Amino acid sequence: MVKLFKSYWIYLFSFLFIAVNSYMVINEMYYFALIPFALVLVFMAFFNLDKLMWFIVFTTPLSLNLEELEMGGVGMYLPTEPLIFGIMLLYFLKLIQSRTYNKRMLYHPVTIAVLFNLFWILVTSFTSEMPVVSFKFLLARLWFVVCFYFLATQLFKEIKNYKVFYWAYIIPLAFVVVYSVIRLAGYGFEEQPAHWVMEPFYKDHTSYGAILAMYFPILFLFMGRSYPSYVKIFSYVLFGVFTVGVILSYTRAAWVSLIAAFVLFIIYRLRVRFSVLAVMMGILGIMLFLSWDRLMINLERNNQDSSDELAEHVESISNVSTDASNLERLNRWSSAWRMFKQRPFLGWGPGTYVFQYAPFQLSNEKTIISTNAGENGNAHSEYIGPLAESGVIGTVSFLLIVLAVYYRGSLLYHRLPKGELKAVVLASLLGLFTYVVHGFLNNYLDTDKASVPFWGMIAIIVAIDVYHSQESLDTHAE
Repeated sequence: MVKLFKSYWIYLFSFLFIAVNSYMVINEMYYFALIPFALVLVFMAFFNLDKLMWFIVFTTPLSLNLEELEMGGVGMYLPTEPLIFGIMLLYFLKLIQSRTYNKRMLYHPVTIAVLFNLFWILVTSFTSEMPVVSFKFLLARLWFVVCFYFLATQLFKEIKNYKVFYWAYIIPLAFVVVYSVIRLAGYGFEEQPAHWVMEPFYKDHTSYGAILAMYFPILFLFMGRSYPSYVKIFSYVLFGVFTVGVILSYTRAAWVSLIAAFVLFIIYRLRVRFSVLAVMMGILGIMLFLSWDRLMINLERNNQDSSDELAEHVESISNVSTDASNLERLNRWSSAWRMFKQRPFLGWGPGTYVFQYAPFQLSNEKTIISTNAGENGNAHSEYIGPLAESGVIGTVSFLLIVLAVYYRGSLLYHRLPKGELKAVVLASLLGLFTYVVHGFLNNYLDTDKASVPFWGMIAIIVAIDVYHSQESLDTHAE
C-alpha cells in the first residue's frame, strides 16, 4: 500500500511537470525543462559527490562563458562554476560539522603555501582600489582551490581516481580539438582564423594551446607498460590528435612550454642534483647579463611577424620590434611594473589590473592592438599580474606554491620505487610545468579551463605524498 501511494505521488508530480513545462514551452520559456537535470545534480551533491566532481571535470573543456555569449554580461562559466560554488559550500558545512581534517595534509608545505596565498589575496582585497572586484576574484580562487585541491586530495585517497580525473578532461578536450581543426580546415589552415576557431569552448588560441600542452605528459603516462593495450592504443591516437591541435593552435608559448617540460624530463631522468642546476643557472644568468646589449640588438633585428608558415611563426617568437602580440605583451608588463612601483606592498587589488592599467601605458609602448581605455585583457603573466594587484608578497605567495610543489614533488619522485605511482608523479609534475612556464607569458587561473587541471595536478602529487608514498615504499621493501 505504501509503495502504491508513493507511485501515485511520482505520477502526480510527473504529470504536473509535463503540464507546466508544456505551458512554458508554448510561451517560449525553456529554462523550466532544466529542473530534472538540476534535481539530479543536487542528489549527486549529497549522495554521490565524487561523481559530481568527475561530471564537472568532464564538462570543463565544454563549458561556456555567459559573458562571451553576450547573455547579460555575466562572467560565469556554465555549467561548471555554479556547481563548483555549491560544492564549496557543502564542503565548508561538512568541515564545520566534523571539525576534522588530516593534519599531515593540513601541515603539508604545499597546503601552507596555498593558504598563505589565499590569506594575502584576502588582505589585499580589503585594501583594493575596487573591493567588489577583488572579493569576486577571491571567491573564484577560493572555489577552485577548495574543490580541486582540498576536496580533490580526499578523493585521491583512492589512487585509481587519478585515472578518472585525467580521462574525464582528456576525452572532451579531444572533441574540442577535432571541432577546432575541422573549423580551421574550412579556412585553409590559415593563422588568423586559428585564433578563434576553438570558440565558444575556449576564448582564444593561447588558453586552448596552454591546456593542450598540460596534457601531453599525461598521454605519455598512459602509454606506459602498466596500462592495458587498449588504453595505450587509445593514448597513441589521442597523442596524434593533440599534436595536430597544438601545432594548428599557432600558440608559441605552448610550444616553448613543451620544450621546457622535455628539458625537465631529462633533468629528472638523469637525476641532476639541485646544486648542479643552481650553478648552471648562475652561469647562464651571468652570461645573459654580460651579453644583454648584444642580445637586444639581435632581437630588434628580427622583424618576422606571426605567419601561416610554421617556421616563420616559430621565428616570430623572438620578434620584439614589429610583432604586435609580443609588443603588446611588453606593454602590459611595463604597465604592471609601473603600477607595482606606485603601490609595491599592497598593490591595486586582486583582479583589478584590467580596470587600472590604462593610465600607466606610455604612448611609445602602445601597439595597434592597444586601447586608451585598456579594456582588452589582463597582465599576461601569472607572476607579473599579482605584482601589480597584490604587491611583492602577492607574487612571492604564488611562487611559494610552485616552489613547494616542485620541492616536495621532486623528493617524492626520487624516493618512490619504479612503478605506476612514480610515473604518475613525473607526468603530473611535467604537465604542471608546462603551465608554470606558460604562466610567464599568459594567465588563465581565473578560468575553470586552467584552474581545474592546475589545482587537480597539484592535488594528485600531494595526495600521493601524504597517503600513498609510504605504502608504496613498504610494498617495494617486501
